[in-house]
Amino acid sequence: MLTAYIQAAMRHARYEMIEDPKPFYGAIPECPGVWATGRTLEGCRDELQETLEDWIVLGLRLGHPIPEIDGIPVPQEKLEPADV
Repeated sequence: MLTAYIQAAMRHARYEMIEDPKPFYGAIPECPGVWATGRTLEGCRDELQETLEDWIVLGLRLGHPIPEIDGIPVPQEKLEPADV
């Protein structure tokens, strides 16, 4: 379930070039605060996926809503520190 959610979210990622030492910028509009930069597009994608994974884990731990993407929900159970 989480793999399918992450794959769906990554398909929604939008990328652009910025003036920065890491000129590739990526974000997932459906997931507020999930963005990354990289020296290459591949590096940016890898960083963006790691950021998304951390965002999901933190959201679950804190009980924040995780938006459904492409009909794929993430169960909204709050994780206790021992569960992570």
